[in-house]
Amino acid sequence: MPTGLLTPDAAKAANLNLVEEGKGQQALHQTLVAYRNNRRAGTAHTKRRGELAGSGKKLWKQKGTGNARMGSRRSPIWSGGATVFGPRTRDFSLKINSKVKTLALRTALTARVNDGDVIQLESFTVADGKTKSFAVQLSKITDAAKVLIVTADLDAVTARAGRNLPGVSFQRAVDVNAEHLLNCQKIILANGATQILVKRTA
Repeated sequence: MPTGLLTPDAAKAANLNLVEEGKGQQALHQTLVAYRNNRRAGTAHTKRRGELAGSGKKLWKQKGTGNARMGSRRSPIWSGGATVFGPRTRDFSLKINSKVKTLALRTALTARVNDGDVIQLESFTVADGKTKSFAVQLSKITDAAKVLIVTADLDAVTARAGRNLPGVSFQRAVDVNAEHLLNCQKIILANGATQILVKRTA
């Protein structure tokens, strides 16, 4: 397999199923929103007046005291009282079907290929597992500050060598998604990753 910059023509020759210009933007948007929403915990929870501890006894009689009418210590206008229209526990997750995810992946990959941000290598490994060796090898390929390395199988030794470098991340080709592809400056496809992406974008 040829190595170096993955051009649109090289991607087509490798049978990567790219999208036409201007296509797939809606699917990409929906998928990115879903990924980000699905990471939200949704655990913020404020108490309404029915959930607060406190006596239900009327604080003072309705008339004759000169004070404003008041029926409950749990009223929102009191310090320590309930919260009005506060956040409640909720599920933010969104579901997207597999075809939309696939189209989003194709769209993101197409954009990165067209921008010249994808580098294809036969192999990327650091045998000694040293961060210094990893940095030297990576500097020969790209000087980008944020690099995503996509491989067929994650080499534990190489991953250990690169995990302390800021801006370097690893993903298996079967797990990489549209958000991963967009959240970096350069993408390195190595160790058979292209063949797996061909199947995933078919």
